[in-house]
Amino acid sequence: MASNTGAAQPEKLDRSVIVTGLVIVSGMIMVVLDTTIVNVALDSLSTDLGASLSTTQWVVTGYLLAVALVIPITGWAMDRFGPKATWITAVTMFTAGSALCACAWNIESLIIFRIIQGLGGGMLLPGGQAIITKAAGPERLGRAMSIIGVPMLLGPVFGPVIGGALVEYASWHWIFLVNVPVGILAVALAVWKLPSGDTLDDVERLDYLGLAVLSGSLVCLLYGLSRASTQGGFGDWSVLGWLIAGVVGLGLYTWHSLSKGAASIIDVRLLKDRLFASGTIAIFLVAIGLFGGMLLLPLYYQTARGEGALAAGLLLAPQGLGAIVAMVVGGRLTDRIGAGWVVPVGVIIALIGTIPFTHVHADTSYVWLSVALFVRGMGLGAVMMPTIAGAYSNLSVESVSRAAPTLSAIQQVGASLGSALLVTALTQRFTHELTSHGIPATGGGTDQISSAPPEVMSKVSPLLSEAFGFAFWVAFALTAVILIPAMFLPRHGRDRGQAASATPPI
Repeated sequence: MASNTGAAQPEKLDRSVIVTGLVIVSGMIMVVLDTTIVNVALDSLSTDLGASLSTTQWVVTGYLLAVALVIPITGWAMDRFGPKATWITAVTMFTAGSALCACAWNIESLIIFRIIQGLGGGMLLPGGQAIITKAAGPERLGRAMSIIGVPMLLGPVFGPVIGGALVEYASWHWIFLVNVPVGILAVALAVWKLPSGDTLDDVERLDYLGLAVLSGSLVCLLYGLSRASTQGGFGDWSVLGWLIAGVVGLGLYTWHSLSKGAASIIDVRLLKDRLFASGTIAIFLVAIGLFGGMLLLPLYYQTARGEGALAAGLLLAPQGLGAIVAMVVGGRLTDRIGAGWVVPVGVIIALIGTIPFTHVHADTSYVWLSVALFVRGMGLGAVMMPTIAGAYSNLSVESVSRAAPTLSAIQQVGASLGSALLVTALTQRFTHELTSHGIPATGGGTDQISSAPPEVMSKVSPLLSEAFGFAFWVAFALTAVILIPAMFLPRHGRDRGQAASATPPI
């Protein structure tokens, strides 16, 4: 790596970094797509396997909890066995779980196989971020993160399209079977092209107590948030009990980690770094505001407008196109001037793109909404990956593998919290609209909306659109809060690139 560039702009991404990023994308794309594809197919799974919708929901919940279990161990595994071996193991496990899911004979077997899938999928996001961070180095991190940001932002857009097409024209088995050839290709590319990386010689023994406490706490939090989404509120003790247990568990883990230091499964002392701490808070708020808001969009098109999964997915495509445009530009600007300048602008763009959805009606123009989605997508692309790049920018190479699971866990909890908050806002507002018009409200959570009979939808559709507008105002407010930690993200990326060039990245 050249160290005499002076004030020149940061080095271009060399071929090895680009290849590494594309290998990571090949593994991550099937995981991100699979999440939204399965959501589309829940009704078909329930019917074909003869299970209730509440039982079938465990196909999603079981996967989510498996992800929570395995995220904390990913950093230790990369230090102990190497990033490449850990990545290949994770992709293999996810692919094997996909093949087993396609062969499931009843709902119980499908749930078990989805848990196997989740154990592999949970390691891929932190593993991929750690590998690309070490390969690119701080001065090129914005552009490198833009590469792996593609599946993260496009998955929720194209997942419903693919899922809707497979369920409509094939069978639910194919939503899992399509992962198998992609997974085999991803493993082959990883064996061939991923750099081996180094294992650390002084890796501590696995912190079993910390792993149990932290994984258990994440499971409690995510399960509680999942129940909040299902029930459309946080008031029931079946929700609050799990959330309180999760928060108490995180407090106990923090005390454990501070006393154990670097030997803990995730070292909370990393948060003493101002940039990493502000980046972590920003990522949490980004996941709440932006990824939570992404739940509302397909719901609006499918319920208030009566579109099928395939049509709803196609209507979401402008958001993905906007994200691609912004990620290309945002990655370069992040490396040149720092995430502290890029992210606030991205937040403002996302807010501008969200405003039209706060005024949606049952007949709002699709052209107008598509333009707004393109703008909102540009905001997404200019916020998510620059924020992650900013969080990593001040960390040493040795601490990256332990920092990646922290950010992944924060992102997972934030997305679940955002979804629960917005579903609660949507359903409670919808209930208010129904009762104020003398219409009885039944059910709770998203079931209250999706279970409405088609013959009454023409009557309640304007009321449902009003509820969506209110929920998007909540999403607007949650997105605006991101501006606060964004002000503390690193700036003057050119100077940071000079300083970082003295220490070659892995």
